Amino acid sequence: MGNHVYYGRYLEFLEEARSEFFRHLGLPLFDWQQQGVIFPVVECHVRYEGAARYDDVLAVETWLTELARVRLVFAYRVVDQGQHPILRASTLHACTDVNDKLRRIPPDLAERLRPYCRELTA
Repeated sequence: MGNHVYYGRYLEFLEEARSEFFRHLGLPLFDWQQQGVIFPVVECHVRYEGAARYDDVLAVETWLTELARVRLVFAYRVVDQGQHPILRASTLHACTDVNDKLRRIPPDLAERLRPYCRELTA
């Protein structure tokens, strides 16, 4: 309504960005799921800083701010084609098996993720 992207749609954009992040590492989320490892969202924080309009081209920057034994925290910055800020967000994920039992992040995955872990910037 009103030529603005519905606020709830941004969560879908963040999910797509996470999937692309893992794909970029050569470790698609589907492959981990096939191995019995999943990363459900436990918590999400979103701060809306501007409005995206229909047909805007958006960029979603994605990085890790925490990599612990059984959890990951992703941070996001969404900007439009003019680099105007649209949104900042973070999502906390648990590492679980397919039965929702907590498990350690696989060591090979943790090693591949570590270089992408940096502080959350204001």
